[in-house]
Amino acid sequence: MTRETKQKDSGASASKADKSGEKATRPDPLFNQSLEKGLEVLRAFSAVHRTLTLPELAGLTGMSKSSAQRTVHTLETLGYIGKHPQTRRFRLTPKVMEIGYNYLCADALIQAASPYLSQLANASGETANLTEPVGLEMVYVAQLMTSKYIPVLTPVGMRIPMYCTSSGRAYLSTLPDEQVRTMLEDSARVARTPATLTDVAAIFETVVACRRVGYACNNEELFLGDMGLGAAIVNSQGQAVGAVHVSPPASRWSMAEAQKKLAPMVIECAWAISRSIAH
Repeated sequence: MTRETKQKDSGASASKADKSGEKATRPDPLFNQSLEKGLEVLRAFSAVHRTLTLPELAGLTGMSKSSAQRTVHTLETLGYIGKHPQTRRFRLTPKVMEIGYNYLCADALIQAASPYLSQLANASGETANLTEPVGLEMVYVAQLMTSKYIPVLTPVGMRIPMYCTSSGRAYLSTLPDEQVRTMLEDSARVARTPATLTDVAAIFETVVACRRVGYACNNEELFLGDMGLGAAIVNSQGQAVGAVHVSPPASRWSMAEAQKKLAPMVIECAWAISRSIAH
């Protein structure tokens, strides 16, 4: 084989490799990057970042300043973002709640769970919560509050990690072992308090324990002074669709007392909701 032939073969192989690589990394032709950028800007705002400047938004979203400017201008024109009258910094407007409200209105699980959450709150004297899974977190979608003091505000829409919460562990208990371990390994597992379990094996033991007793616990692992007892809600196919939990404060309950008195109520509530959505 001549040198020229080798060069041609080499070039052809490289060309094929380039085309193969290009095909493997080719973006989804239906994916709308402009919409993605808009959602990233909306999600950049939080309790930590209540107001933001354009450069701050660009930095948090990874966009160029010009791209961020176009996206913010569009959202501002549509009414989802406004400027603070004094600081002129950008902030979300109440119109953003339309998106979440539409989901809450259309969620059949919330409608089915509401009367049972009310019963749980009345019987336990503690706030009853309904959460649904989103990735590695659980999001609050309904809440029946009592008049008693609660140390931590957990409003509808708030997201909490699965690995250190009763509702998250209850949900995980319905999944296969390998999937549970993978999800725990993929979680950040930050020590939220001195009591937070961060070791995968230790957390997995709590998930296995939930399968035996029917409920999961969280003993001040997410917030100091705040405990949790949760049970999974399953559909007619036996698949978990959410979880119900109460968060008894350590100032009123010991974990042993909560497990004895509140756990049966939580299990009964989750079972009743599961039964109602199975029909």
